[in-house]
Amino acid sequence: MWLSNSSVGRKVVMSVTGIALVLFLTFHMAMNLVALISANAYNTVCEFLGANWYALVGTAALAVLFIIHIIYAFWLTMQNRKARGTERYAVTERRKEVEWASQNMLVLGIIVIVGLALHLVHFWSKMMLPEVMHDLGMHADTMTLAYASNGIYHIENTFSSVVNVVLYLVWLGALWFHLTHGFWSSMQTLGWNNKVWINRWQCISNIYTSIVVACFALVVVVFFIKSLI
Repeated sequence: MWLSNSSVGRKVVMSVTGIALVLFLTFHMAMNLVALISANAYNTVCEFLGANWYALVGTAALAVLFIIHIIYAFWLTMQNRKARGTERYAVTERRKEVEWASQNMLVLGIIVIVGLALHLVHFWSKMMLPEVMHDLGMHADTMTLAYASNGIYHIENTFSSVVNVVLYLVWLGALWFHLTHGFWSSMQTLGWNNKVWINRWQCISNIYTSIVVACFALVVVVFFIKSLI
């Protein structure tokens, strides 16, 4: 199949899944900003996105996209290393047009994965998972279940810890580097690679990613400051 047997096809899969994940991050960012405006509104959103069938379908689809993105990322990285052979061990001056993020996408991706795992432990495992377990007739801790749709509680609890705040900010920093390169690179792969549009996409990528990551970081910092007051 072209999407798996061809190098270009693999890049297309990476680009499409990456763009889909960026769209999800945008939605997630908008949802998080609600927490800064109204605790009740945010908890209403959390309840709406609990263990309902549409939320479960969306979560499953998101997980599939993420897994495919990771698999193809490692696949392309190994392919590129194999193609370079022993040249990758040679000490050469890095070309100015080659971004730092471009050369470290794998490392940045690993940090993003670790950060996602941390995020799932802090939120998904305490919100949607207990509700799913309860609906399936499995044992779920009563106290955990009672706070499953109380998103504000989990945000306040998570970001009252300095360690968590630092870890999340490091994660968001890695995410910024990963997205600024990945966003415009995806557009290049999909055909917008002429000299005019590639420069525009690089600019859009930097601005868009900065806004999304800054909004995520704002929630982290604001709730940490609130915990100190």
